[in-house]
Amino acid sequence: MRRCAIALTASASALLLTSCGVLDSVAGGSSSATPKRGNDITVGLLLPDKETTRFEKFDYPLIKKRVASLTENKGKVRYANAEASAARQNKQLEEMIAAKVDVLLVDAVDAKTIAAGIEKAKDADIPVIAYDRLAEGPIDAYVSHDNELVGEVQGRALVEALGSKASTSRIVMMNGSLADPNTARFKQGALSELDGKVVIAKQYDTREWLPEVAKTNMEKAIKSIGLSRIAAVYSANDGMAGAVIDALKEAGVSKVPPVTGQDADLPAVQRIVSGEQYMSVYKSFLLEANAAADMAVARVQGRSIEFDALTRDTVENPAGDRIPSSLVPVVALTKDNIEETVIRDGVYAVDDICTPEYEADCEAIGLE
Repeated sequence: MRRCAIALTASASALLLTSCGVLDSVAGGSSSATPKRGNDITVGLLLPDKETTRFEKFDYPLIKKRVASLTENKGKVRYANAEASAARQNKQLEEMIAAKVDVLLVDAVDAKTIAAGIEKAKDADIPVIAYDRLAEGPIDAYVSHDNELVGEVQGRALVEALGSKASTSRIVMMNGSLADPNTARFKQGALSELDGKVVIAKQYDTREWLPEVAKTNMEKAIKSIGLSRIAAVYSANDGMAGAVIDALKEAGVSKVPPVTGQDADLPAVQRIVSGEQYMSVYKSFLLEANAAADMAVARVQGRSIEFDALTRDTVENPAGDRIPSSLVPVVALTKDNIEETVIRDGVYAVDDICTPEYEADCEAIGLE
């Protein structure tokens, strides 16, 4: 992937999208291909699963709110969640085409199998913007995070947590789903920090990002390596991190070793507060969702100058096409910066995190 350099800051509200210059080519065709529309538009939104809590709790409501604000409350969002089924998502996409939505935002369950549906959307003159995951096929644009940087942040955190013992420490890598193109980028970024600095004892890919699959694989790793010999676990997201931690605790670990995550799910933030999870990666849902809504509305309304301004980053898809993109920065979330990130940005209130079970832990880190 070709990407811009992105700086990390303490609060996502202070983050700015970086730019690499306006593109001279667009994989999905020029933005003038779609006739100009008014505010009475319909944005189709396809999200991949409900296991990742951010999609239902944040992404969908934020996109819906932003589309309404951009269209004087005349624009609508037609929404469907695939619940981790690529076949269901393909059917949902065809239903969106039949309903004649004006533009599609697609977070693919399987980047390859969705390509035929995206081709059908193009044939129906419906622009498609890949959201969060880079889908294959003739997409018009892509909005996500710097996914290699996500892995780098996770890998670096583990090395720092292990300190002087890192070079002799055995770790387990719990990667995401092979059907998700982001998985390879997370892994590539993580390995750039881990290779040669730790001993990677076991690696697993996790079907459909399912926590139960991650837990089963972690149980295998414990049996193979030995509980006391596992110094840390690279978990690509928070759902799997919770399952990994459960497996470690059920195996009788006296102190949970450093475990990474991603998405800043509320249970993960609480685990970070209590010390069970070492870190997560906070990716501003607000910035990503707003960028996607802005791009969708500008694209369907034929505002090519605004669309180009919103897509000044670039990534390369497997076919070698340059995709105009917007890449949102990421932040390493630890117990030291919870207040400056997810609380300051309004993702959670202190009361959400510091429930009775976690009151003492919150007080210990000054989160009150």
